[in-house]
Formats: sequence, C-alpha cells, structure tokens
Amino acid sequence: MFTFALINAKVMRNKHKLLIEQLDNKLKPFIESKNSYVPEQAWIHTIRTTLNMTLQQLGNKLNMTSQGAKRIEEREASGSISIKALKEVANALDMQLVYALVPKQNSIKDLVDTKANELAKKIVLRTGHNMQLENQAISDDKIKAATEELAEDIKREMRRSLWD
Repeated sequence: MFTFALINAKVMRNKHKLLIEQLDNKLKPFIESKNSYVPEQAWIHTIRTTLNMTLQQLGNKLNMTSQGAKRIEEREASGSISIKALKEVANALDMQLVYALVPKQNSIKDLVDTKANELAKKIVLRTGHNMQLENQAISDDKIKAATEELAEDIKREMRRSLWD
C-alpha cells in the first residue's frame, strides 16, 4: 500500500508539471498581447468606424436598433459587456473573438515559482522567528537554503495553499 501511495504521488507531481507545460504552450501566442494597446473607445467602436460602418448598420447585423448598438459599444468601453455579447458582435463584423487569461509573469510556471517562493519564505521566516525567540537563531544562508528547498517541495506537490 505504501509503494502505491508513493507511485501515485509521483504520478500526480508529473501530471501537474505536464499540465503547466501544456497550458504555457497554449498561452504562448497570447503573452505578447498582454502589452497591447486597447483603443480609447474600445474595439467595437474602433473597428466599426475604421470599416466606415454606421451604428444603424451594426444594429441591423445584430438585429437591434442603432441605440442598442451604441449601448453595446458603451458597455464594452466601460468593461461591463458580456463575453456572449462580444462574440455576437465579432460574428456580426465577420470577426472572431479571441479570449485568454494571461499570467502577469511570462508563464504559468513563473507564476507557480513566484507563489511557491513567497509561501516558502513566509513559512521559513515564521519558523526562523520562533527559533530566534528560543535563542536558536539560524544563519541567513540556512534560511535561504531552507526556503529554496521548501519552495521546490511546494511546487512538486502543487499545494493548494499556494493560492491562499
């Protein structure tokens, strides 16, 4: 039974690592877009006016009035538009909505690394503080080594506490 648990734990670690790699590969095309410019009046208005399309024409394509089309443009500009509505507008404009959540770091792996390092540092420093109170202080080098080792364990295990 013990051997099965070890094998199962190793499989789960490898699974998480593989999932992270696969997700990073899927997000690669979107990474550069996180630095892209969003037009002041948002995309729908910018595309519509660039195409020399009137609000009435857009409204007709969406089976609504020009005022309805204007409200959609306003909702997009304010950030209150739904993904469903964006898809409908994209379709009406013969375009495709491209949607992704992109990590602020360069990759999901970097995000996990950062969070694991932060959590490990917090745990090690808390332990180090307790030891210091008991006159058992440890050196900065040992704290650094313990933090690095714990961060690797946290990443390997993909602890849920990473996200607390």
